[in-house]
Amino acid sequence: MSDHYYDKGGLKSVGKLVELKKDLATSLMTFDKKVFEEGALSTKVKELIAIGAAQITRCPYCIDGHVQRAKKAGATDEEIAEAVFVGITMNSGASFAHSAIAMDALK
Repeated sequence: MSDHYYDKGGLKSVGKLVELKKDLATSLMTFDKKVFEEGALSTKVKELIAIGAAQITRCPYCIDGHVQRAKKAGATDEEIAEAVFVGITMNSGASFAHSAIAMDALK
């Protein structure tokens, strides 16, 4: 593994976790597959939601993976860009709301 945590090859180390707890890893992968199946929401919409959420969790692997999956599900570049902005605004909204703590601390 490189000394940069977000190197694309960095996920190879997850193999050790899977090896140690295969049953839990398999359950997680099965859950992920089930969640993103077509349902009341289309797979494309679910992937767009995931892109917005990934902006907030700041997981580079999730951002990359869900953008690829959204494209595969038929999302356009414009839809993906809007999903990114949804995540950005949700994150800025949380920061704005938490400013109340700082303002309260001024008392």
